[in-house]
Amino acid sequence: MGMTEKTIFYLKWLATFVTIVGAVCTSINLYPLGPALLNVGAFLWLIVAIAWREWSLIVINATLLAIYTIGLLIKLLT
Repeated sequence: MGMTEKTIFYLKWLATFVTIVGAVCTSINLYPLGPALLNVGAFLWLIVAIAWREWSLIVINATLLAIYTIGLLIKLLT
């Protein structure tokens, strides 16, 4: 089942907003909130990229999601 154009429109703007807020939180050292929000933003953008079948966005957002997740896990579990 595909996503509607309207759903994708709102999802990509939500992803953009969450990513910007995550970057601001990271820049003022709000840890782990900043990286967690960046993780959510990458995940939301990954959903949009898959819906668009846009491989460049899929690769970058899957990679960012993996990096942010591994970084959070290492920091929180050690």
